[in-house]
Amino acid sequence: MTNRATLDDVSLTLKANVYFDGGVTSHTVTCQDGTKKTVGLIRPGAYHFNTDAPERMDILSGSCRVQLPGEKDWKVFQAGQVFHVPGKSSFDITVDSGLAEYLCSFGG
Repeated sequence: MTNRATLDDVSLTLKANVYFDGGVTSHTVTCQDGTKKTVGLIRPGAYHFNTDAPERMDILSGSCRVQLPGEKDWKVFQAGQVFHVPGKSSFDITVDSGLAEYLCSFGG
């Protein structure tokens, strides 16, 4: 997925998902098989997210630092890289400058 620039044959929910006073904004896309993804951007700042389902985060542009559940150290992820977050957990993400764009796939 990380080398693709488009998602084909999807429905887009026009209403944005806005978190942290606009610090993180995404749109939900529904694939033909019914799976849902979100595509969005993260402005500079530090954010904490809880997960219900497992998530795969593809960083499309920019970079971010992430502290995954159970890990003490922060890891840097740049465009073209992926990280996974278990379901029923939480993670912290920080963007130091610019924007980080991402695609979140639910279910791993």
